[in-house]
Amino acid sequence: MTEHDRQPEGSRTFTFRKRHRLRHAREFDAVFSAKCCKHQGPLTIHALPNGLGESRLGLSVGKRVGNAVRRSQAKRAIREVFRLSRHLWPIGLDIVVVVRPHTRLTLAEYQRLYHKAIRQVLREWQRRGTFLEPEQPELPTSDSQVDSE
Repeated sequence: MTEHDRQPEGSRTFTFRKRHRLRHAREFDAVFSAKCCKHQGPLTIHALPNGLGESRLGLSVGKRVGNAVRRSQAKRAIREVFRLSRHLWPIGLDIVVVVRPHTRLTLAEYQRLYHKAIRQVLREWQRRGTFLEPEQPELPTSDSQVDSE
C-alpha cells in the first residue's frame, strides 16, 4: 500500500487504479460463467460477487461498436461511470460490461443505464442468496439519488 492509498477513515476517493480492473482472461471467464447478466440499452452487465470488498471492472467493446475513436469514447465513459459510482454498491463485484453498437450517448445516459443494470444484478444475486451479509446499506433505488452525489 502506497502513501497515496492511505486516507483518513470515512474519506472517499474516486480513483480508478489497477486493482479496480479485471485484467486476466480467467477473471473474465469466471464472471461470464456465473451466468448473471442484465441488459440495459447497449450495455450488457455481467457480474459476480468477488469477496474483496471493492468492485472491479472489465470492458468488452467489439469492433462492431465503431472505429477505434468511437470504442475508446465508450470505454472512457463507462470507466468514468464506474469510477464515480463504485462506492454506492454495498459489496464487491467483478463486473464485465459488454457494449453493443449504438448511437453516441451522454455520460448521464450511460450512468442511468449502468445503475439500472447493476440494481438488477444485485437483486438477482440477492434472489440467489449468494452474497448478502447481515448488515448491508440500502441499495440506491432511484436515478435521482445517484445523480445528486
